[in-house]
Amino acid sequence: MFCKTFRVKSHTALKSSDRKKLRGDISNAFPLLTPEKLAELMPPKEDLTVVKLFVHKGDAVSVYVHNKNPIIFEVEKKFYPTVYTLWRYLDFLPVFSTWPPVFDRMTGGADLMLPGIVVSSSGLPAVQQGTLCAITLVGNRAPVAIGVATMSTKDMLASGMKGKGFNVLHTYKDHLWAYGDESGPPNIPPEEIEVVPSAKLEEEVIPLDSETPAPSTELENLNLEEVTATTQQKGGELKENTEILEEESVGLPCDDNCNTSSQETMDDLLNQCFFHALKYKVKKSDLPLLTSTFLRNYLFACCPEGQQVDIKKSSYKKLSKFLQAMQQRNILQVKELSKGVESIVEIQWKHPDIISFVAPATAPPTETCETAEIGRKQPYQPPEIISLYGINAKMLPLFQASGHKKGDLLTQNDVRGVIVTYVKTNELVHSDNKNFVTVDPVICDCLLNVSEKHDITLLKWDDLFARCLERMQPSHQVTFPGSSPVVRKGNIEPIDITVAQRTSNKKVTIIKNLELYGLDPSSVGSLLQQRVQASFSCTALPGTKDRVQMQIQGNQVSQTGKLLLEHFRIPRKYVNGLDLAVKSGKKK
Repeated sequence: MFCKTFRVKSHTALKSSDRKKLRGDISNAFPLLTPEKLAELMPPKEDLTVVKLFVHKGDAVSVYVHNKNPIIFEVEKKFYPTVYTLWRYLDFLPVFSTWPPVFDRMTGGADLMLPGIVVSSSGLPAVQQGTLCAITLVGNRAPVAIGVATMSTKDMLASGMKGKGFNVLHTYKDHLWAYGDESGPPNIPPEEIEVVPSAKLEEEVIPLDSETPAPSTELENLNLEEVTATTQQKGGELKENTEILEEESVGLPCDDNCNTSSQETMDDLLNQCFFHALKYKVKKSDLPLLTSTFLRNYLFACCPEGQQVDIKKSSYKKLSKFLQAMQQRNILQVKELSKGVESIVEIQWKHPDIISFVAPATAPPTETCETAEIGRKQPYQPPEIISLYGINAKMLPLFQASGHKKGDLLTQNDVRGVIVTYVKTNELVHSDNKNFVTVDPVICDCLLNVSEKHDITLLKWDDLFARCLERMQPSHQVTFPGSSPVVRKGNIEPIDITVAQRTSNKKVTIIKNLELYGLDPSSVGSLLQQRVQASFSCTALPGTKDRVQMQIQGNQVSQTGKLLLEHFRIPRKYVNGLDLAVKSGKKK
């Protein structure tokens, strides 16, 4: 919101009555802010000013300033703390962590995507959609940004930690921060003992000339939407940092009140989720599988509703020790394919413990990537799309007699019915040839160009209808099963499939506009990856705010077309580029 320069409208001191009302509003908005902390934040006898400003998108914002630092800002009657306030009260909001390279993109105005969120061994904070949260960097508890969660924690894990996680409102180093004294965040050591590195930070880059995923240690274009890999140096540093934290956790003394039974309970839950993931979630095509990816996308996802796996509370304490124990039982094999990055390379699915495991009734339903439809609880169903036509000022005279007014939206059949009624009511059907309609002054003004007004006296029915639709405002209505219809201006953009040339004469397939049809680009990419064994990525679609384009290596137009037309049942008229598929006998 404040990534670009804003315009200050006014800067005034707050009256005592307004200050009292503000204290009450903030107290209601943030119950965790005690009266003592509130008095410390806004001392009664010290100046408090309100700055009215307009951000670059045009939104009006009220910023409350104390001691030259903005402490609270208000947008549409909702209050939000600044980073200056969060540095004083660390437990103000639920906290999520990310990596410094990801934060660099956030300062430029990007939102926080789920692949950029660090998942600790204790899981993520439990939040609901719309919850205001603080965002920190790994290794420091001082918040560097605030954002609104786009989905609940449960939905984040169910989505495989893919898609947008937070709409970022304010960050350290943005223009609102620069309006204060520009001090930096304090260095506050984290409370976490063990951090499970984000899978996307360790995920190997797959060369475009390979047909199967291959491990790599190159860090390429680390960003919010796809944090793809780590360099060997960063991988080593990450491992060293993790080992240091793990050594510290081993040296911590156990509390005298440690409950052995609770530890056994956590061991049982960990084993249950582990075998559930191996038997019902992980497939042979998923291997090699990063251990952090397995923990975040598979093991956590198998946790029964209302429970949460916390490895630190188990007897293993660390994921590495747990997997080592499973390896000693010959259930799986873990290898360090690149420096600092461990992966599960083999699973013994015929092991008696896996075969004998039965998912409990309280466990989440088992789904495969082919049947778990794009993050929906119900199988995906294509939306119903209806073309609509809006009545503008020029066309209004033709529709007034039917009781319509400017701005009304009609279907093509409705438009045809109104025109037929108008022609018959005014007896404009040609007496000698009923295929023609006589042009009266209203039709002349509405449908004819200036150069045609003195030459054309008759119009064919089809020409009359076509001219009418061309001159109306196009719109469309999209209705998903179980949802209310959504009307948008203009014609709906089709799913666009193109093939682009990359270095070394390699090709990639680019797919755009999937979101318009209720499809998640990341999930579609995962399904395609399983079908063609090629790497994919999602990047921001240039010229748009919240849309991305999916890119997959090779010419995959044929498989993409089959997936969209047969699996998702998208009508063919809404898919462009199918003619770019590789012809039989030709090399991709």
